[in-house]
Amino acid sequence: MRAIRIHEHGGPEKLLLEEIPTPPVRAHEAKVRIHAAGVNHLDLWVRRGIPGVRYPLPITPGCDGAGIILEMGAPVKGFQIGDPVVLAPGVSCGLCEACFSGRDNLCRDYGILGEHRDGTYAEEVVVPIRNLIPKPPGLTFDQVAAIPLVFLTAWQMVVDKAEVRPGETVVVLGAGSGVGSAAIQIARLHGARVIAVSSSQEKLDKAKDLGAEEGINLSRSDLNEEVKRLTSRRGADVIIEHVGKAVFSPALRCLTWGGRLVTCGATSGPDVELNLRQVFFKNLSILGSTMGSRAHFAAIFRHVEAGRLKPVVDRMLPLAQAAEAHQLLEERHIFGKILLTP
Repeated sequence: MRAIRIHEHGGPEKLLLEEIPTPPVRAHEAKVRIHAAGVNHLDLWVRRGIPGVRYPLPITPGCDGAGIILEMGAPVKGFQIGDPVVLAPGVSCGLCEACFSGRDNLCRDYGILGEHRDGTYAEEVVVPIRNLIPKPPGLTFDQVAAIPLVFLTAWQMVVDKAEVRPGETVVVLGAGSGVGSAAIQIARLHGARVIAVSSSQEKLDKAKDLGAEEGINLSRSDLNEEVKRLTSRRGADVIIEHVGKAVFSPALRCLTWGGRLVTCGATSGPDVELNLRQVFFKNLSILGSTMGSRAHFAAIFRHVEAGRLKPVVDRMLPLAQAAEAHQLLEERHIFGKILLTP
């Protein structure tokens, strides 16, 4: 089969299209022919490498995918060869207290497709059977491949961590990203007023189409001043952010008393300035978030099928153009998700 492989860390040129054998399917696994694979910032980190983090190179990146079951290591109730499925990105042991309690993303053995084992930038992928989710019949492969990582991440941030309530003001930084475009919709779904933040007016216009009521263009305006203006000096109840160093400190200053900042990434760097007096005097909460419980997919797909949530696909590229997809994502030339089609 054809797959994108990373043998050493570096730039987009390190994504190599190769012919490799499909791994054998064990009793608890299934082989899926990929129809569409999503591209995420996680894939960029795997390709670049992170100091102190060891990835199992060579590796096939990609954590989002949807396709058809080709083979199963053992019969499984609810699934048959030929069934269309979408893949849950997170891989856990399934046996620990966290997994049993429905918090599989807190499993000590938790990993992600394309990061801890071969992922979806390939014609075929072998995954644990428990990572199979039946594809909702009303959605296309392209739609469902754009959902898993970003909507699961945004759902945990908005619903579980921030516990957004009707009438609250939620500021979404990086509004044009996959997580940002999902968070805007989920916050609106839960009755919040959403302020989208981006350095692109075009992305802000698209964010308003998704439900954001206001937009802040960072190339023209100061974040803190604009949030205070739009909230009559009160500040925001919730900040949703994954940018890190470039915006963390000003974002924290935007919060009202008792506000919550939820972060899931650090695309501009992980080392941030933090004034602790600001945190404890204002009773602020800083909440870290990675992925989310697999159980949330039931609600997410139900809302997508009903039209209340919408996967946002910027463009689709052939698998051979994975390097171009990474470059577009790095240069922030997209709104939503890029998909690769093997």
